[in-house]
Amino acid sequence: MSSVGMAVADGLVVTKRNLLKIRRVPDVLVFSTLSPIMFVLLFTYIFGSAIPLPGVDYVDFLMAGIFAQTVVFGSSFTGTSLAEDMTKGLIDRFRSLPMARSAVLVGRTFADVGINVVSMVVMVITGLLVGWRINGTVLEALAGFGLLLLFAYSVSWLMALIGLSVRSPEVFNNASFIVIFPITFIANTFVPTNNFPTVLKVVAEWNPISALVQAVRELWGNTSPQLPPPDVWPLQHPVLYSGLWMLGLLLVFVPLSIRKYQRVAAR
Repeated sequence: MSSVGMAVADGLVVTKRNLLKIRRVPDVLVFSTLSPIMFVLLFTYIFGSAIPLPGVDYVDFLMAGIFAQTVVFGSSFTGTSLAEDMTKGLIDRFRSLPMARSAVLVGRTFADVGINVVSMVVMVITGLLVGWRINGTVLEALAGFGLLLLFAYSVSWLMALIGLSVRSPEVFNNASFIVIFPITFIANTFVPTNNFPTVLKVVAEWNPISALVQAVRELWGNTSPQLPPPDVWPLQHPVLYSGLWMLGLLLVFVPLSIRKYQRVAAR
């Protein structure tokens, strides 16, 4: 078997281990699904009536943003788990096994995709119950979900590097929150950016989260011709802009994370 084949096979074994770990500690999955449910209900029933949008129900506008926020926060499980594994000495045990060095990271990031899929299923059910509907075709709907998962997967490699660089899961949680919270709120996730202050508006328009949300809204048919059309390139070509960010994140942080893991494992 080639080295790439061995890395994939070993990575799938580690993925299974991480998913089985969730079954033994179901609290992780429970709280990762309760948070998006809470956001959907709070924003729909508390803020929805105060945010009128011409031609589209607020819940339809909202759901793409909630999905994007949820999967990006879900990608942080990679960093938390790696930081925890280092404090418990599990990395040393992996080092003694005849396995590809990249398998630990591949398995961890693949497991996060599984967690995000479960969270998305719960969110779909919640959204349908509060009135959200997808107005695109089945293929467009699947493309929207696929884009969300791919974006989250690329972000998980950034989280892997941060998780391998900190001393404890608590430090990682604080560091990742400082990164994720602003980029998911200074965007078009919950409200249009038209009335943002000038500086924040520019940041939001070029924020990759805004492009991701815009792409998903268009694929799901959750937009309206009555809304002001985007006037900046990233939001005019949101799928392409999101794809460029995903490719850039993977090209930069996959090798950096693997190199960092090799240094950590060699200590």
